[in-house]
Amino acid sequence: MSDEIKRVPAKAMHKSFWNWLVFAHSCYNYERLQGTGFLYAMCPIIDALYAKDDVEGRRKAMQRHTAFFNTEVRLGGAIVGLTAAMEERIAAGEIELADDLMPSVKYGLMGPIAGVGDTIIQAVLSPILLSLCIGLAMDGNVAGPLLYLAMFVALLVVMGRHSFQLGYKKGDEAIMGLLESGLINKLITAAGIMGCTVMGALVANYVSLSTTINLELTTGAFDLQADVFDAIMPKALPLALALFVYWLMDKRGVSALRMMAYLIFGGIVLGYLGIV
Repeated sequence: MSDEIKRVPAKAMHKSFWNWLVFAHSCYNYERLQGTGFLYAMCPIIDALYAKDDVEGRRKAMQRHTAFFNTEVRLGGAIVGLTAAMEERIAAGEIELADDLMPSVKYGLMGPIAGVGDTIIQAVLSPILLSLCIGLAMDGNVAGPLLYLAMFVALLVVMGRHSFQLGYKKGDEAIMGLLESGLINKLITAAGIMGCTVMGALVANYVSLSTTINLELTTGAFDLQADVFDAIMPKALPLALALFVYWLMDKRGVSALRMMAYLIFGGIVLGYLGIV
């Protein structure tokens, strides 16, 4: 084993990060999922650590990173950074890391990090940004979708870069310490509450559904919307529609495209019948 570990240059680390962030799902397949994308992220690291004539060393290093892998891309950058640090030690002679520690660390971290990353991005980040930008878009302001896209991409890049550096500089102990500290569970719980609150506000403000059914009774006109639904709970029908859509997509596996077709067709039929 070498007494001095060769460090990967900053340029190669920078390229590795962008390879992962942009191409994590390249050649995505059911056999290895993000395995090829992970290998592509590690290519700059391998190029920096192994000479071009070291064919055997480069071959083994590339084979190590073609295995099954799947996690949330932005926070998952921590695993890529950590693997880069381990590759430095393997190139210096700590061969045992390649067979024992590295696979265990990768497979042990990808699940928890995926759970945390998906919760933060899908339940907190995206709904909050949407709540800020949908109003602009509905007023016909093109800045709405552009602002959402710019803020969303910028936050994802910052999150991914910080995670990548955390994995490379702090190692698996820091990541596992963070996952096991209890802070992550509190963060996920808080994120879920905040996400539900924001989504509730979005449904109340931007989902429009009301019935036009009016009945002529002996006591006078009866407006089903005003006299029943609004009297019980304003925005009850939009809430019911949102929950029904969620149930179909989450429990019944209805795709987003098919769900849009159902909503369009249902709206046309119910509108023609004079129900909504």
